[in-house]
Amino acid sequence: MELFSEIYSCYYRVLRHLLCSQNALSMQEIHSRICKEGFGESLLSIIPKLESGAWNLFEKKGDLYLSRISPDFAVPLSSLEKSYLKALLSDPRIGLFLGKEQLTALEHMLAMVPPLWKQEQFYYYDRFTNGDPYHDENYRKNFRLLLEAQKKQQFVNIDYTSPKGRRVHHHYVPARLEYSVKNDKFRLLAFRQTGNRNMELQILNIDRITDITLTEKTLAAPMDLNAVIQQSYYKEPLTLHIANRRNALERAMLHFANFEKNTARIDENTYECLIYYNQSMETELLIEVMSFGPMVKVVGNEKFLRTLKERLNMQSQLPSPARALPE
Repeated sequence: MELFSEIYSCYYRVLRHLLCSQNALSMQEIHSRICKEGFGESLLSIIPKLESGAWNLFEKKGDLYLSRISPDFAVPLSSLEKSYLKALLSDPRIGLFLGKEQLTALEHMLAMVPPLWKQEQFYYYDRFTNGDPYHDENYRKNFRLLLEAQKKQQFVNIDYTSPKGRRVHHHYVPARLEYSVKNDKFRLLAFRQTGNRNMELQILNIDRITDITLTEKTLAAPMDLNAVIQQSYYKEPLTLHIANRRNALERAMLHFANFEKNTARIDENTYECLIYYNQSMETELLIEVMSFGPMVKVVGNEKFLRTLKERLNMQSQLPSPARALPE
């Protein structure tokens, strides 16, 4: 397994939980735990390595798998891991999740460690340049208040400027914070109470929030955000065929990480990925598909295919950039 090759070290956490179990596990139980703690496509990467013995992490006894390590197994941070953490501290988004005291303590602990990379070494060629103002104190304050309210399922008063410039004021219950790689922006998924006392889901760009105040009111009963989102999906998911070459599967999973999906291998050279989405997600999903390249083929649904063809026809009719004439 490559160092730091997985998003948020997800595979490492899943395997650590499996390996620290002192009970023999069936393959069905391993499947269940991976699905619960990992991504939808994690089975494709983990299960073949376990069944073949390539990772040699379990001792197989009949149909059961027994961990080869003890539950108190611990590994100190390596120099490479410390360098990785030091590099993360230079990301302006890390300050949204850590307080000033936490950041100061970490910077002191890693003061003598060189970062694994520097922010100026990256050039984002396919991302909008008007990302969120991560260093702005009001933005950071609002972000931290949303995190606090989300954990407590607490109502907040939000002043918001709509895309048309109209000032909006409502009570919301923050449910989830999402990050768009393409836009370099965070957005808030929040519940708002309607006139008939029902709760509807709305999406707000956090950089358009001007002010937030906490209230004493909390939700009377927990709401299942995933169930609400799933109810809003189109009946037919987007179906993609991903070529099994040039690391296309890993790149596709990164591109479509924000979306609920199921991925399966359909033959030696192709994976099929079903992506579930609603109207509010459609434009972003369309842009992601168009930007990905020839390793991904759209085979359904018909509505998405029509929209994709219309967008491609519009782009083909745009005038070509003017070229400088030779002197």
